Amino acid sequence: MTGRLAFLLALVVLAGSANAESPAEHPADCRTAEVQPERNFALPQTTHAIKNKKLTVLVVGAGSSTLPGSGSKSAYPSRLLQALQAKLPGVEVKLAIDVTPKRSAADMVKAMVPELATNKPALLIWQTGTVDAMQSLDPDQFSQALDKGINIARSAGADVVFINPQYSPRTESMIALGTYAENMRWVALQQEVPLFDRFSIMKVWSDLGTFDLNSATKKLDTAERVHDCIGRLLADLVIESAKSGAPHAEGGR
Repeated sequence: MTGRLAFLLALVVLAGSANAESPAEHPADCRTAEVQPERNFALPQTTHAIKNKKLTVLVVGAGSSTLPGSGSKSAYPSRLLQALQAKLPGVEVKLAIDVTPKRSAADMVKAMVPELATNKPALLIWQTGTVDAMQSLDPDQFSQALDKGINIARSAGADVVFINPQYSPRTESMIALGTYAENMRWVALQQEVPLFDRFSIMKVWSDLGTFDLNSATKKLDTAERVHDCIGRLLADLVIESAKSGAPHAEGGR
């Protein structure tokens, strides 16, 4: 890994200080960027699991799914678990996490089969795109990896939700995320996968001043609050997509 990539990863993870109150006290702060998906695709396996009162979620991601120094309890996967447990009373919700820094989409696909076999989730939440953009990996191969991962997950009996890269004004001019974000959006539409648009949500927060994402700091207050909001909004997306309950169309991209 190059020194430049390590520097960029550090900037992406560390997201400046904020004056906003904790979203736990003021959830409305999260709602200032409640971006609706282009299509609210169904999550049939998740719907079935909720009906049977037992939902297992597997989160697969890279460095931006973690928070350095604060432990996993403050990162969005744990916040997602807490939100789902609160929104699904009577349902046993379990969370499995496969999060390793510096992994491309293709790297994640390689580890996906054993993780799915071990955890048997009804829902795979897949965060990817940042490392591929940082390393300028072939965009077509990125799309192919996304397709492959979706097919593997569905063959294992799991729905898929995408999470795209996070927004940082400090790295906006240094990382060309546009192509990868667009490819991810296109694959999501073609394969009928809900896309949690983390990039757009965080950009709205930055533009409105909900969170100050400009000044880097060793304190992780902002990052923890951002992850808390992401977990809450992601839980909303999962619940809304599960409500429709209709199976996705056969075929896909």
